[in-house]
Amino acid sequence: MDLEKRLPQPDPAAADEPGSLRASDADRDRTADILRDALAEGRLTAEEHADRVEGVYRAKTMAELRPLVSDLPAGHEQPRAGFRPGPAPFRPSPGAVPPVADENMVAVLSGCVRKGRWRVGRRTHAYAIFGSVEIDLSEAIFEQRQVVIKAIAIFGSVEVRVPENVSLRGSGAGVLGTFEVDTLDSADQDAPVVFVDGLAVLGSIEARPQRGKIVRDLHQRLRKHLGH
Repeated sequence: MDLEKRLPQPDPAAADEPGSLRASDADRDRTADILRDALAEGRLTAEEHADRVEGVYRAKTMAELRPLVSDLPAGHEQPRAGFRPGPAPFRPSPGAVPPVADENMVAVLSGCVRKGRWRVGRRTHAYAIFGSVEIDLSEAIFEQRQVVIKAIAIFGSVEVRVPENVSLRGSGAGVLGTFEVDTLDSADQDAPVVFVDGLAVLGSIEARPQRGKIVRDLHQRLRKHLGH
């Protein structure tokens, strides 16, 4: 792809401005997110999006990133000085997660496993009755920022594993059983939040981060391919 012709080029006069600072991986990912949203909104065609994303992960400085989003509304929003993301909410935002499950996992005197590369719905219900349910999100594709897993374990077990760079919240109880959720806060304000709610009766519900596993998307794979 001929990026020299397709993309606006940085102004040489900007070499002494703050934009000449070296861009970090977080800066590239932030710019790629703006482009992704612009594609979804119809502001960019698929070809324009592909060209610009490639330019993002070839960029060395902030001055090279700016032209890629300079004609998009989000490209003019500047982060506040000293801004640090706050902790993830302890409950889903109103209306963010439907009351009806996108997927039901049921194990009665048996086992049920969901793992590997799969798309996570906004709500999953897991029922383990004299059985076991395993939900492994460590390689899953998150298309929503808030995900609820409702778990019921009666003489059974429900085990949830999440990537270590998402936020994890839990709310539940154990009746002659155990309900354990390791609260986790991601350093990324836009990271998905997984809420695990449940009740364990003479059973167990457990949710923990899977160390060494992180959310990976198309942009990150492209960055690796281009040597960044």
